[in-house]
Amino acid sequence: MFNDQIIPKATAKRLPIYYRYLNILLDENKTRVSSTELSEAIKVDSATIRRDFSYFGALGKRGYGYDVPKLINFFKKILDQDKLTNVALVGVGNLGQALLNFNFHKNSNVRISAAFDIDSKLINTVKSGVPVYSMDELEKQLQDQQIKIAIITVPEKGVQNVTDRLVKANISGILNFTPRRLSVPENVRVQSVDLTNELQTLIYFVENYGKNTDEVED
Repeated sequence: MFNDQIIPKATAKRLPIYYRYLNILLDENKTRVSSTELSEAIKVDSATIRRDFSYFGALGKRGYGYDVPKLINFFKKILDQDKLTNVALVGVGNLGQALLNFNFHKNSNVRISAAFDIDSKLINTVKSGVPVYSMDELEKQLQDQQIKIAIITVPEKGVQNVTDRLVKANISGILNFTPRRLSVPENVRVQSVDLTNELQTLIYFVENYGKNTDEVED
């Protein structure tokens, strides 16, 4: 939650990276860090880090750097780390099971709490601690568990139908792992992860530039 603060999308994507690394520093009993040290660790240039932090006011002091515990507390509130977010997984195929095995809740405030599939061999089983329900129960379980975020890993052919059902169940955000561009109302946020496209982009940069291009332009 950004409290109506409008920040660039690229900055928003970097905030969880900052938060994770700051926690690593705290585990190592390091209580102060400079933008240069952060830059070397997470491979984002120090000017970008300072610009990202500037959107939220004076988070550091010139000549001192940043207070690690204070930064962690700040980003914890910004990223709603005090609040556990339950997420639904629709599609328990190879990719879906890999996501279940990844087990988000061990690393963040996100937990897949319900999974859905049409395979009778999967329905009413528990995978990586997550119950798998029939697609017939989709709307009911989402509403009963008050789930507002869903991950879709179903075959491309049926993804829009699944999306329409999620929208009717008042889902607010969708992480889409299919190549299909989804049609949703304006009040539903979709983040698409096209693994094939990402790999092709990586190959292009490797073949044409051969250097780190991880930095995303604002």
